[in-house]
Amino acid sequence: MNQKYERDFIDKLFEQTHTIAVVGLSDNPDRTSYQVSQAMQNYGFKIIPINPTIDSALGEKAYPRLRDVKEQVDIVNVFRRSIFLKDIAAEAVEIGAKVLWAQQGVVDQDVEHLYNKDLLIVMDQCIKVAYQQIQK
Repeated sequence: MNQKYERDFIDKLFEQTHTIAVVGLSDNPDRTSYQVSQAMQNYGFKIIPINPTIDSALGEKAYPRLRDVKEQVDIVNVFRRSIFLKDIAAEAVEIGAKVLWAQQGVVDQDVEHLYNKDLLIVMDQCIKVAYQQIQK
């Protein structure tokens, strides 16, 4: 079951977040992943691009996989198809991330059952929209 979290809970989550690794971040400014990540960067979050096909995005070095990132990641934000979510969740657990956030349209109920003890899982929600809603 995909949960919708209470506003206070999301507010506290973002207060404790410093670094967001974005799996599938494009270096193309016309792509949604770029626009959403740029907005989150402008709100003060450090963005780490995860994409094996680019060198950098938003002024940050890109990494081919989550496990290549050496710093602490608080949220893993996913802009990949649902079919990849299970593997991304496994890597998120491996690196010690606290949250797996799958963007709108990205859902895999098996991920919730397999990883809900290790990660807070938010699926089918835009991280930028969620953040903007708590700012109002």
